[in-house]
Amino acid sequence: MTTSLQGKIALVTGATRGIGKGIAIALAKSGATVYITGRSLNPENETDPVSGSLEETQTAADKFSGKIIPCQVDHSQDDQVQQLFQQIQTEQNGQLDLLVNNVYGGVRTLREENGKPFWEANASLWNACNNVGLRSHYIASRLAAQMMVPRKQGIIITISSWGGLAPIFGVAYGAGKSACDRLAADMALELKPHNVASLSLWPGIVGTEHISELIAENTKEESELPEPQMAPQIALLSSRFNWETPTFTGRVIAALLIEPHIMKLTGKMQIVAELAAKYNIQDIDNSQPTSLRSLKFLIPTAIPKLQNRTALIPNLLIPWWLMLLTALSSPRK
Repeated sequence: MTTSLQGKIALVTGATRGIGKGIAIALAKSGATVYITGRSLNPENETDPVSGSLEETQTAADKFSGKIIPCQVDHSQDDQVQQLFQQIQTEQNGQLDLLVNNVYGGVRTLREENGKPFWEANASLWNACNNVGLRSHYIASRLAAQMMVPRKQGIIITISSWGGLAPIFGVAYGAGKSACDRLAADMALELKPHNVASLSLWPGIVGTEHISELIAENTKEESELPEPQMAPQIALLSSRFNWETPTFTGRVIAALLIEPHIMKLTGKMQIVAELAAKYNIQDIDNSQPTSLRSLKFLIPTAIPKLQNRTALIPNLLIPWWLMLLTALSSPRK
């Protein structure tokens, strides 16, 4: 699917790496003017080798028809976020067509506290997951709505996760992602009369820089054991089964930005792979990742030896109510 976003103004928060970077580049490739935020302007200021920088994202999109405008912002500081939206208001005459709530500050702390039950994990884990994350999404959405509502158009997309439905990275992470879904749904109710859409978007297993590093760390740790037995989550990630690239999510968001019936999707949780199938969008390697609630994903995940035989498995989607029931009844470790 080819999309033209000439004249569209977008803001992607947390776009120095991972999904945010992929989204920004995909939007710029389609012709949009994209404001991006991050704490680090250039690589020399960043000590974490996989953190990336605003300049790196901007450079990656230089050859495209769109434009990326880097903005150094700490989303834990409300005054800096306010200044960002004032900048867009001034430079774009009040136009903002898309906000992508993607910024997230919990990755490093999640890795440090990995495997600990919530009562043993550092209490700071909650704020690490949900301050620059859930709270910053609310603040940015509030400011974006102030620009979108008067113009009677706009889309707010909150990047969420199936971790809001099933336990994967612990209590603080799951509660935050579930709240992101509720945030998007409740905002949609109040925004709908003003023709502004709000939805939460679930990528699949995305091969980001941090995911790759997490695999490397855990693979090294497990290999030192007498009889290595990798944790199920890490084993699934290591298999690279049904991986998506960050650009895949970006391509889907580009399609949503020109969706004429976007208000039919507002208030709902959307899975990237399902929207990609709807819009005939492929990943950068021409693959077609499968939805997280498809039998084609669920069965090989439960039985890894079938990961090379997915052609034999029907691409049937499990109903949302059954997914929820299964998640609620699943045993917690």
